[in-house]
Amino acid sequence: MKVLVIGGGAREHALCRSLSLDPDVTALHCAPGNAGIAEVAELHPVDQLDGDAVARLATELGAGLVVVGPEAPLVAGVADAVRTAGIPVFGPSREAAELEGSKAFAKDVMAGAGVPTARSYVCTTPEEIDEALDAFGAPYVVKDDGLAAGKGVVVTDDLAQARAHALACDRVVIEEFLDGPEVSLFAITDGTTVLPLQPAQDFKRALDDDEGPNTGGMGAYSPLPWADPKLVEEVLATVLQPTVDELRRRGTPFSGLLYAGLAITGRGVRVIEFNARFGDPETQVVLARLRTPLAGVLLNAANGTLDDQAPLSWSDDAAVTVVVASHNYPETPRTGDPIEGLEEVAEKDAPLAYVLHAGTKRDGDAIVSAGGRVLSVTATGTDLAQARERAYAAVGRIRLDGSQHRTDIARKAAEA
Repeated sequence: MKVLVIGGGAREHALCRSLSLDPDVTALHCAPGNAGIAEVAELHPVDQLDGDAVARLATELGAGLVVVGPEAPLVAGVADAVRTAGIPVFGPSREAAELEGSKAFAKDVMAGAGVPTARSYVCTTPEEIDEALDAFGAPYVVKDDGLAAGKGVVVTDDLAQARAHALACDRVVIEEFLDGPEVSLFAITDGTTVLPLQPAQDFKRALDDDEGPNTGGMGAYSPLPWADPKLVEEVLATVLQPTVDELRRRGTPFSGLLYAGLAITGRGVRVIEFNARFGDPETQVVLARLRTPLAGVLLNAANGTLDDQAPLSWSDDAAVTVVVASHNYPETPRTGDPIEGLEEVAEKDAPLAYVLHAGTKRDGDAIVSAGGRVLSVTATGTDLAQARERAYAAVGRIRLDGSQHRTDIARKAAEA
């Protein structure tokens, strides 16, 4: 089949890489893509928030499947426009994508589904904000109700900082702090059947030892050797399936990728947030371990035939991804710097380590930075220690002026 992927980040590069390895994919297209994706897919310029433009492109290409990567097009209703054009699409409707587009909506769905989550208040006035902050106390958890590219959440002991962030939002969700390690669990669903993937853990803070500001994610690893072997089964029963059932009951069935951000607390599993798409950078490590060809699984979800899907096959190997970010990320990142060493990684480290592009573009013969998170360097190994060693060896070959990366991705898990 011909597949069109919408987006241009490392998540989309990971999706395109997996799809390019699928023997059933006869032609792979991506819009708008990036410099790395261009190596495995044909790129097309498109406004990815314009559903009609995306649907026209998919029709012109004769696409048999459209995969919408980022959250903003989903919340804008791009998947709806493609469905209306009669083309199978992997990604939820605009209404169902509100599960990510609005934290308040997600809380309401969780309440209806009986899903365990943090107690919270939805606030729209300074008085409500002060009352909520006082009720929960430090550490304060303050979430912008809308999309904020992974940077709309502040967790701090500083009351003034928490209040300032809350006041800067039109509507804000303030909730109790959840202790314990965090886990990301993806599930593919057609609105009825729910097929969980393997769990991963990502690193949100910019600096080593979880210091610095929140980012879109600085690295990830999978599997989680410290997690309960029954975790996926438990989350499927208590979180994923009830949420999908509740959305279908409301008349807004969710078809696509349901992402549950979880805290493993002393009182059990609690949902931190839902996303309506593959997470970045967790996708990079989860897909690195998936052996089942990807296109057929996504097509079954799009067509409502996921109950026909055979059980997924997974590699026993571990995977680690390290994000190389540009100077001054996540504040005002510098762009336009040349990236060197990519050919060296391809020659010396592939296929056990490889580079997925996030914020890059081609400038003449050079590839230059074009965003905050520039590259995701991903590696596999027999265990996390070996995967880490390979990933960081590849990172060491890359030269990008002023770049930054964390040096502790998966370190504690590898040493445990």
